[in-house]
Amino acid sequence: MAPAKPGPSGPATPAATAASPQIQLIPASAEGALDAAEEAVDLLLDSGRAPGDVLVITTGAQHPWAEHELSFGEASYWAQHDAGDDVFYADASVVSRAASRPVVVVAVNGGPASAAATALPLAHSRAGALLIVCGDPQQINSVLGAGV
Repeated sequence: MAPAKPGPSGPATPAATAASPQIQLIPASAEGALDAAEEAVDLLLDSGRAPGDVLVITTGAQHPWAEHELSFGEASYWAQHDAGDDVFYADASVVSRAASRPVVVVAVNGGPASAAATALPLAHSRAGALLIVCGDPQQINSVLGAGV
């Protein structure tokens, strides 16, 4: 009977943690959000995080990597996503197509107001362990809930 007591409290805690990634907010202007996201990615990689663990989402202008890769066509671009070997950069409008990754970084770098409102909840659902959001704290808190 003793093993029954730890059962309900033991498995419930890891399951709750796994379903709810840690959220970090990096205050930045819309103009500085992409740079802040780049710095966050650099820190993640420098700390030993595998490049394939990271998804970066932009709400305004696309990341230069995404622009470059899309110039070779959508099939090639998404093949790199599916390979999962490197950091993947996606526009908020296509984030629903992106697979979950342990870390998701969102640059709230402009775009229509609806872009952040749509992208942040999706990004939260795609982040396995950590969601890093770079942008205006007031806007982000209004979407994800106060106190983020």
